[in-house]
Amino acid sequence: MIENLKTNYTGTGHRKQAIARVYLTPGSGLIEVNGIKGELYFQYSPNYIRLSKSPLTTLGLENKYNIYVNAHGGGLTGQVEAIRLGLARALCKLNPENRTALKFEGYLTRDSRITERKKYGLKKARKAPQFSKR
Repeated sequence: MIENLKTNYTGTGHRKQAIARVYLTPGSGLIEVNGIKGELYFQYSPNYIRLSKSPLTTLGLENKYNIYVNAHGGGLTGQVEAIRLGLARALCKLNPENRTALKFEGYLTRDSRITERKKYGLKKARKAPQFSKR
């Protein structure tokens, strides 16, 4: 499906453990994630749909491009935010002038917060075993 599209702008987004490869093609505003219609994949959540399309909304291009996404890892929220970053990067490839508007909204900033590693001697990353005085 994605291989035979003529005009293809791509962007990759990461968030926590989620990775999304976004393919942007001229179309009617369709979003498809892992071969499933976007509304179904995002469980008809208006917030997830709005967040994933927000870079297009900022530029006023909601119904001019179709979005095809390969997303894996993490949860739904992480995937949505990874899609948003990948879409913003693809829009920058489409037209470099889009960069200023997307940067101003914060869509090109990768959220670098990840899970803190577990340390030895502790039960979790920061949780210490129960202290016993005697």
